[in-house]
Amino acid sequence: MSDTATTIFALQRNWDMVSTAVAGVDDAALASMPNDQSNSIAWLVWHMTRVVDRFIHGRFQDTGQVWTAGGWHEKFGMDADPDEFGIGWSAEQVANWPCPPRDVLMGYYDTVNDAARDYINGLDADGLARQVPAAAPGATMSVADALGILVWDNIVHGGQVAYIRGYFEGMGWHR
Repeated sequence: MSDTATTIFALQRNWDMVSTAVAGVDDAALASMPNDQSNSIAWLVWHMTRVVDRFIHGRFQDTGQVWTAGGWHEKFGMDADPDEFGIGWSAEQVANWPCPPRDVLMGYYDTVNDAARDYINGLDADGLARQVPAAAPGATMSVADALGILVWDNIVHGGQVAYIRGYFEGMGWHR
């Protein structure tokens, strides 16, 4: 088993769950906030995908994010700002975020996750030990530690998507 197999396994299970959750809701539920202090399913999928894109293409590879390189920001009707990914947004900003069509949302999601899987599968022990920028200015961490953060963040938001899907559509949808 490779050094990254567990990481890929965890991410893939989460990505599959999110895809299933999104496929099972109508467009109104996809864009709806359960209350004025909660995120919509679509916003969560966008945000978690932006986080993966920033980690893989910004921190780890410095190749330019899929968000801008692939023109996804235009498809979402948003600015090309590579640092915009929803962190620190107010409830009003989330409520005013224009939900894109499902095919755009999930196209970006699938494109980024495919690229992440390819990158992670190509890592060896040296690649995992390589130091990359951390969130704190001037700090670094290993790619392995940063992947741990990425997995945690992705699963947290995947769980939120699943919960909101259940809130709008009821139980019994997963498996």
